[in-house]
Amino acid sequence: MEKKDYLPLEGLKVIDCATMMAAPWAATYLADYGADVIKVEHPKTGDQSRRFGAVKDDVGIFWKTLSRNKRCVTLNLNSGQGKELFLRLLKDADILIENFRPGTLEKWGLGWDVLQAANPRLIMLRVSGFGQDGPYAKRGGFGTIAEGMSGFASMNGYPDSPPTLPPIALADGVTSIYAAMAIMIAVYERDVQGSGQGQIIDMSLYEPLMRLMEASIVEHSVLGTVPGRVGNRISSAAPRNVYQAKDGRWVALSASSQPIAENVFRAIGRPELIEDVRFKDNPTRVQHVDELDTIIQGWFSEHNMQDAVDTLLAAGAVVGPVYDIDQLLGDPQIIHRQSLIELEDQDFGKVIMPNVVAKFSRTPGTVKFPGPSKGEHNRDIYLGELGLTEAELARLKENGII
Repeated sequence: MEKKDYLPLEGLKVIDCATMMAAPWAATYLADYGADVIKVEHPKTGDQSRRFGAVKDDVGIFWKTLSRNKRCVTLNLNSGQGKELFLRLLKDADILIENFRPGTLEKWGLGWDVLQAANPRLIMLRVSGFGQDGPYAKRGGFGTIAEGMSGFASMNGYPDSPPTLPPIALADGVTSIYAAMAIMIAVYERDVQGSGQGQIIDMSLYEPLMRLMEASIVEHSVLGTVPGRVGNRISSAAPRNVYQAKDGRWVALSASSQPIAENVFRAIGRPELIEDVRFKDNPTRVQHVDELDTIIQGWFSEHNMQDAVDTLLAAGAVVGPVYDIDQLLGDPQIIHRQSLIELEDQDFGKVIMPNVVAKFSRTPGTVKFPGPSKGEHNRDIYLGELGLTEAELARLKENGII
């Protein structure tokens, strides 16, 4: 198919002065498709995500993918000169992304009235733990709290275990995707619908994850049910679990639809289960899931992982291996789609990270470079684009403004 030599979001200018994960992640998605994202960090502390997770030689590893494709400058917003310079950066920007505790920008004299006066077309994404208003608005908020408050943790884990938090930044990740979508909706309204006006996008950390809980929420409103923890199962489908093969490796299987369940029963040599009153359809299989899982696990225990997967796939089942991270690189589907990419990096030599997710036929996104060092683009932006002199740049640095 025809491909064009430009990225679809080229011309969109984003100022990312947020820290840690959800809000900066949203900016990264835009940068992957060509938006010019300028990452603004405090000259002393920088973004806290530079030190989040594993480090090597005092350099954060996660930073390399979280801030890929961004140009990094330093700037102290809580100062008169810093505020002035920030407003100059914003004058022709399309989007501002921030996640300070509600009221912080206002305290610094950078409230919406000031920002809108400087740039009426500005769209501002505000990410916070609980949103900009309400009784919890002033509380600090991290993804962990959102994962608990959303109802997710209460459903995650095994029946005899406590509520289980995810081992990844789930709330931040889900919020970042919703936030990127919300930004593009606002851009569409401003530019295509033609209002020509900016607006504020108020995004909490708990509401996006709660949206993923909607099946349980609406069921509770109608039936009064409160879902419990079911481990790797799901309360509305069976069989659905992970099963351990003879060689100790694990396999994920989902076969709630009737044709696929019947394919599984035939593949494991138990076609009589199709007519078994306990397993004749998904609702009855859910009621007898313990017996069903015992039967299926018994079959897996007699077969090595790859043989089991091959047998079930040949029979038309939906099944796949449970990979450890170190097994991703060798999978032929991941290799074929270039789901992971290797980039040259100034600190680590090379880094491997997930590629741009959505595959566009004409205007695909791309990862040009990993997360840069703090202030790496100060000269490019302050001298080359804002027109400061060398002497002004030196004074700003000496005074701790940049």
